[in-house]
Amino acid sequence: MRSLETSHETGRFTLTGREGKVMGGASALMAINVLLMYVFLATPLAGVNDVLFGAAPILGVLVYGVALYVGQRIAERGVKSGDVGTAFGGMVVLQLAFGIFGAGVLRFAPPESQLAILGLTAIVTALMTAVVTGYVYARSATFEHWGTFSTFAFIGGVVAIAIGSFVVQILLLVGFVLLFLGFVLRLGYEIWQVRDRRNVSTALQTIGVYIAVAGVFVHVLQLVRQYFLSQAD
Repeated sequence: MRSLETSHETGRFTLTGREGKVMGGASALMAINVLLMYVFLATPLAGVNDVLFGAAPILGVLVYGVALYVGQRIAERGVKSGDVGTAFGGMVVLQLAFGIFGAGVLRFAPPESQLAILGLTAIVTALMTAVVTGYVYARSATFEHWGTFSTFAFIGGVVAIAIGSFVVQILLLVGFVLLFLGFVLRLGYEIWQVRDRRNVSTALQTIGVYIAVAGVFVHVLQLVRQYFLSQAD
């Protein structure tokens, strides 16, 4: 039976209790985020994107990037130390960052289509997550390199947006694609962590999967919004 605990198990697509807790927890956090995006639409927070990205796209990327990094570190520190308050504080930062960004994206969509945009984005994100999960679980390989590739994609995205903010605007699109790719690769890496790293805290893995899914969600959200806007023209 010990062979079932090896680090390269394949052919298993059902979730164990631990894996179910991670995916269920990440889904619950994502559901809260979607609700916050919709709620924040009726508040001044929906205009934060205009201020940040209006000044310079790279400013918005850096501010949200720092918020996500700080929120994750605070949450993880709280989990590791058993400090519920600290862990909760980190999650609040993450929820606010994704919630405010999402509200800013939805702000320019017609009010009557906002719920539809959120719903379609949730479906597309769920399908992408299912595809990535299936791929990871079907392969008898390590996906640690996906974590490294995602880091390179994030760095490349930031550099492209920094240059595009002041010089060549087409690089803004390149930066968007690289950041999107970074979150997709991060998602695969986090799912691999859930599959093979069974000695890692369930709470820590939940945070990792949630951040990756939320990152994919807000990028898909921008694409879906643009699709709805194009159909309205």
